[in-house]
Amino acid sequence: MVNRYVDGEAAANMLERRWFAAFKAASGVRAECEGLLESIALTQAAWSHARARLSELEALRDALGEEFAALGEREGPIPAEDSNAVMSAA
Repeated sequence: MVNRYVDGEAAANMLERRWFAAFKAASGVRAECEGLLESIALTQAAWSHARARLSELEALRDALGEEFAALGEREGPIPAEDSNAVMSAA
């Protein structure tokens, strides 16, 4: 009868240890999930900002392209001697 009690106590101790180990592991993974969720939120905000900036730059590019095309239509073709000239950005 004494052996059965000792075996039951050992099993209870083992079960308790496993429960605490699982609790600790779950707490660690929960913290990791929270960190990843914060990282996702920051990444999504950065992505949204970059997409908005891309949209602005594409609209500017398109408007400048249209203006450039209209300018070319008004002035006619570039003379051959001027086509080899180097342009300065200044």
